[in-house]
Amino acid sequence: MHKNNELYTCRVCGLEQSEPQWGEDGKSPTYNICDCCGVEFGYEDITLISTKNYREKWIKSGAKWNCPKCKPIGWSLDMQLLNIPKNYL
Repeated sequence: MHKNNELYTCRVCGLEQSEPQWGEDGKSPTYNICDCCGVEFGYEDITLISTKNYREKWIKSGAKWNCPKCKPIGWSLDMQLLNIPKNYL
């Protein structure tokens, strides 16, 4: 899809998205929901602190997929977390 393009990557969990969830300018959220962590783009990831807090809460609660049927076979949380844009770690 859009490998290595942080505009297409969830800031919370690192899941690659089909469209830039914060727009091409990185400032215009879609308010869509991430299939993996369930974050609402533009609401729960509006600041670095809120993004980190959401991630921590999601991981502590078991890192369950918001859309279980969307979870790829062989999915690895650790590998996916490596995709998180560095500015949001």
